[in-house]
Amino acid sequence: MIVSLVKRPEQSQSMVYVSPLIALVFTLIAGIIMFMIMGVDPSEALYAFFVEPLTSSYGWAELGVKATPLILIGVALSIGFRAGVWNIGAEGQLTLGAICGGGIALWLYDVDSFFVLPLMIIFGVLGGMFWAAIPAFLKTRFNANEILTSLMLTYVATLLLSLLVHGPWRDPDGFNFPESRIFSDSATLPVIWSGTSLHLGWVFALAAVAGIWVLMSRTIIGFQIKVVGQAPDAGRHAGFSVNKMVWFVLLLGGGMAGLAGLFEVSGPIGQLLPSISPGYGFTAIIVAFVGRLHPIGVLFAGLLIALSYLGGESAQITMNMPLAVTGVFQGMLLFFLLACDVLIGYRIQWGSSAAASATGSGAVSNEVPNG
Repeated sequence: MIVSLVKRPEQSQSMVYVSPLIALVFTLIAGIIMFMIMGVDPSEALYAFFVEPLTSSYGWAELGVKATPLILIGVALSIGFRAGVWNIGAEGQLTLGAICGGGIALWLYDVDSFFVLPLMIIFGVLGGMFWAAIPAFLKTRFNANEILTSLMLTYVATLLLSLLVHGPWRDPDGFNFPESRIFSDSATLPVIWSGTSLHLGWVFALAAVAGIWVLMSRTIIGFQIKVVGQAPDAGRHAGFSVNKMVWFVLLLGGGMAGLAGLFEVSGPIGQLLPSISPGYGFTAIIVAFVGRLHPIGVLFAGLLIALSYLGGESAQITMNMPLAVTGVFQGMLLFFLLACDVLIGYRIQWGSSAAASATGSGAVSNEVPNG
């Protein structure tokens, strides 16, 4: 018997937006099965993951703190993905933003001025843009694959950060621990919810969602990005520069990732450490796709994935579960979402070899032995 994937003549637009909810339901079902295999009560585990973190004002504030970098990076990556530019190195751009912005904080350590934090923000953005400019140049000049170049630069950025905090930027009063000085008050983000750690970066994240929505729906640049992403040849025929779009989306993504990195070290961390991110740059890729590459969708997806981080920490504390369960949940969500996307574009057909061959080039088949 032949199992074939036959391309649908027309995709259901409603299913495109419903599929994240379907993927979430299947993720919860798979999670229940996983908890049963682990010998854990599924109801208690799901409560610890998705309910308990939101039972206090501290939990809601932490949700905003963890969602901030995911949303900032996710909305920028969604633009690149819609343009057909695959920036996979946001984690490295986040790290460079933290290095550049944090370097300003250390340089102006004894300066008590309002202008320290804005200067840190500027250098954080510029640092992320500089790191994204490298794959942009290689892509437009030598047609190098931006997936590989941006990804490999992530490891360079991580090693550079480790070199600095182990060497010239190490805190002289830190008992030889690999960490920088704790930033001064003038280099720390102000808290916007008294008694919690929710900082000004959350406002920037909301502003980024609104700004990207306006950019994509109300400007000629947004229209050009959509055209270049869906039909590059048509875009060139219309006079749109593909290379300019590559530079634009990569620099925007790098700048936003750098901003997110600066917010991490000047917000909840308060200093430079060898590791400043649990993988926000990579997780933001999941956020972008779960949000259907739409700014509003990215906002809700960022909150959902941030909840998985909080839930993982909660389950680790209250139920002694491994923190790796968080990554498993995020991976399952992306897996089921991609599976839904395949079925939106294709339908499964069962039939004989002759019937499958009659479908033409629109079918992708895999022969399965029958009994």
